[in-house]
Amino acid sequence: MAREHTVQEPAARLDQYLARLEPSISRTRVQRLIVEGRVRLNGSAARPGSRLRPGDRLAWEVPPPVPSTLRPEPIDLAVVYEDADLLVIDKPAGLVVHPGPGHGTGTLVHALLARGPAWSSVGGEERPGIVHRLDRDTSGLLVVARNDAAHQGLSRQLQDRTMRRSYRALVVGEVPDAAARIEAAVGRDPRHRQRMAVLAAGREAVSEFHRLEIAGRHSLLEVTLGTGRTHQVRVHLAYIGHPILGAPVYGRRSPLSWHSRPPADFQAAWSALGGSTIP
Repeated sequence: MAREHTVQEPAARLDQYLARLEPSISRTRVQRLIVEGRVRLNGSAARPGSRLRPGDRLAWEVPPPVPSTLRPEPIDLAVVYEDADLLVIDKPAGLVVHPGPGHGTGTLVHALLARGPAWSSVGGEERPGIVHRLDRDTSGLLVVARNDAAHQGLSRQLQDRTMRRSYRALVVGEVPDAAARIEAAVGRDPRHRQRMAVLAAGREAVSEFHRLEIAGRHSLLEVTLGTGRTHQVRVHLAYIGHPILGAPVYGRRSPLSWHSRPPADFQAAWSALGGSTIP
């Protein structure tokens, strides 16, 4: 559907302005429309960060959602809450949230499609209903949107931090602080592109934790997210020197050593020379 509009307000970023004109779709989708060339500013292709001035002419089109080509799979889900707008799932460790390289089947999205086709389209055809994610190896509650309006509302709650997300983490070492706030920007590790790292040029990332208990030279923490960066909890806890126990990418290997006792003839020769028992 094609739309046109003449800007009446003072200067504003195009993507922010257009998102206000189209409240039924997310800013992320608005940016995608701009990148795809579906938005024109004064007759020319626009860029997401273009600055608008009163009198500028906008023209854009919002194509209908692309039907998903993913096949439903009857995977059992632990549903905690369900209504006409959303679903809350207790995701087990090992379940991938959406399709990606190496995970073309068996994901949470495939399981959702088996429950019916009515899911929000904001995330695109590969991520119907997905508002936020949990790592494959992380268990916990995950909120899924049945329609675009619910998705928009939940996304706003994540952005303005009125939706609170807390996780329990078993970490290596005795954490000295009873509570602390970690503010360290997170971005793609330039040396290992498959992992994230604390980087000065990364995106703002904030985590807060409370120490619940210490046992066996390990600590149990409750971690609350102030932001939702990829692998944020794992990166932040590794950054302060207390990685999650058993984390395959960000964990710290425990020191390993082996010892072989000297053979009998070696000990005998040493003893004959007046030496003591070799440990």
